[in-house]
Amino acid sequence: MLLRTKGKPINIKSALVGKVTRNPERLDENSFLLVEGSISELPSKNFIGILSRQDEYEVINSENIVFKIPTLEHLMEGDIVSVGIDGNINTLYRVNSFHNTLLATERCNSNCLMCSQPPKDKNDINNLYEINKKLIPLIPKDCIELGISGGEPTLMGDLFFDLLSQIKTELPDTEIHLLTNGRTFAWDYMAERLGEIDNKRLMLGIPVYSDYYQVHDYIVQAENAFYQTILGLHNLARYNQRLEVRIVLHKQSIPRLTRLAKYIYKNLPFVEHVAFMGLEYIGYTPHNIEKLWIDPYEYRDELGEAVEYLAGQGMHVSIYNTPLCILPENQWKFARKSISDWKNDYLPICSTCTKLNDCGGLFTWNLKKHSEHIKPIH
Repeated sequence: MLLRTKGKPINIKSALVGKVTRNPERLDENSFLLVEGSISELPSKNFIGILSRQDEYEVINSENIVFKIPTLEHLMEGDIVSVGIDGNINTLYRVNSFHNTLLATERCNSNCLMCSQPPKDKNDINNLYEINKKLIPLIPKDCIELGISGGEPTLMGDLFFDLLSQIKTELPDTEIHLLTNGRTFAWDYMAERLGEIDNKRLMLGIPVYSDYYQVHDYIVQAENAFYQTILGLHNLARYNQRLEVRIVLHKQSIPRLTRLAKYIYKNLPFVEHVAFMGLEYIGYTPHNIEKLWIDPYEYRDELGEAVEYLAGQGMHVSIYNTPLCILPENQWKFARKSISDWKNDYLPICSTCTKLNDCGGLFTWNLKKHSEHIKPIH
């Protein structure tokens, strides 16, 4: 699914954020007008600018214009985009999707073996914050769920709490799912400040990859990460934060999976959800594939034991990113359709499967590397 495009910019001096419309009557000060063909005259209304597919464009006054855009078909009425000074047009929010996420930063203090979005050491925090600050008030108030991801969002520092405070004010009824490695919450004041925001709709998804510190630290490639994460989880719990533990399944995490499940129940009984997640074949994973790959069919016994143990203790458990056909039928009740719509796909052989509509399928990039046991269920 296309989320980015680019054209030739005119008069754009800084990043612009606004909703898109093809109807001049719906324009306001927060809107871009999408133009597929020629336009005889500009609307008299105050609006942000024009996004056009025209090959040539006459500069009219000081209008913000991006022209020669290859396609605008991926943009729906009301979608929200950012337009950069270089003519890049990024879709920030899609009105017809339940899978919208704010990018906080591409910086990170871990360097996980299987990171799907490898960290970049660049000063992007202020720029991304300003874009998100403009975006949040434009998001429909009936937005059901919104994600926040990175990199590591807490590296924003004070801006991290400013962002969350703005979200609580502008979107009080929206469920917020924040992905963080949790390490900075080992410092009590970080957890305390989050507690002061007091957003009961905020849940933090934090990875714990092993019950043994050396295995976890090796997976995330950061010394003392395990102890920081566990302490961070406990600090967050003291301030009544909603917590989810995430476990990515691969060759390094599978051997101690049942022990990890027991560790979670004994030491982290306050977590609201535990998610066991299939491996994404993107980012660092292809480079570390020999250290990571194990066919999901081969670890289904270990996965089943861990899931059944936690469920048996009354904990809420899910299996993500895993096709139904490689799970025993008694595990189907834990499997979720978890992959975002813009990166969700199926193999050709899946087309005849009777469970296709119930199955979460694969990441688009996992079509290149997937279980050899995928087959239609009849």
